[in-house]
Amino acid sequence: MTLHDELAAFYERNGFGPVLGARPRTVPVFTGCLLVPLPNIEARHRYLKYHDLHHLVTGYSVGRIGEGEVSAWELGSGSAFVSSTLGFMNLIALSTGLALKPRRMWRAFVRGTKSRNLYCAAVRADVDAGRWVDLPALREQFLEVTEMRGPLALRVAEFVIYSIIAMCIHAAIAGPAVVARFITDITLGYSVFQSVKPKRRNDIF
Repeated sequence: MTLHDELAAFYERNGFGPVLGARPRTVPVFTGCLLVPLPNIEARHRYLKYHDLHHLVTGYSVGRIGEGEVSAWELGSGSAFVSSTLGFMNLIALSTGLALKPRRMWRAFVRGTKSRNLYCAAVRADVDAGRWVDLPALREQFLEVTEMRGPLALRVAEFVIYSIIAMCIHAAIAGPAVVARFITDITLGYSVFQSVKPKRRNDIF
């Protein structure tokens, strides 16, 4: 399958429709146990295709843990140095992954330190021009193609810093979101118990 076909199949498998018409103003993003609507800014729209290709390159899922793993991998590969907005979006997803499976986030981050991402402008242009004809060709050039960048201690410190910032962002976003959901549920007639009871989900992994 060509890279284009792989991406189309990825969207079909995961129930993602084609992007048509005007871009919605908000997009639901996993923040802990909640899907929080965040502004669908231009930077997210610009990089989304390449983020989705990262799912294919790494094999990580689109569930909450998988999104956290892709984000950890992207941070390890230097996404925050390409765009601060990318780094911020990665940290939001990382916070959810850290709450659920912190060891998997670390492993994904380490894998990223040995990989290259698709985010720089020149690479994006090459992807769009069809330089890599299929997924194996892309993996060969970008997935675990180098030794870890810098000494292990430095990478551990980097991951710890990312994790602390991610959890601070998590608290800043999830706290008000939980309060808003609680107030909304009570307003709609749910009991306090129904409002605080965790919702069972099948999209964790």
